[in-house]
Amino acid sequence: MFDLDGEARERLIVWIKRRMEEYAITLEELEAFIAESEKLPKYRDAYGNSWNGEGDMPTWLLRYKHAGQDIEHFRC
Repeated sequence: MFDLDGEARERLIVWIKRRMEEYAITLEELEAFIAESEKLPKYRDAYGNSWNGEGDMPTWLLRYKHAGQDIEHFRC
């Protein structure tokens, strides 16, 4: 996660607000999208296994990890 403070943070907030106005995105729509996206899988393999990143890492992903594969390879 980025650590912004002061002027950089304020500029980012202004930029986000302008994009929301430009594309007619409401705060409620943004909140709903974020809530829904947290349910989406964050990792998926070619066999259809998926994991949203919550709880213990599933065995299918642990097998890849123990075999030396970087799990970021499976990030959606």
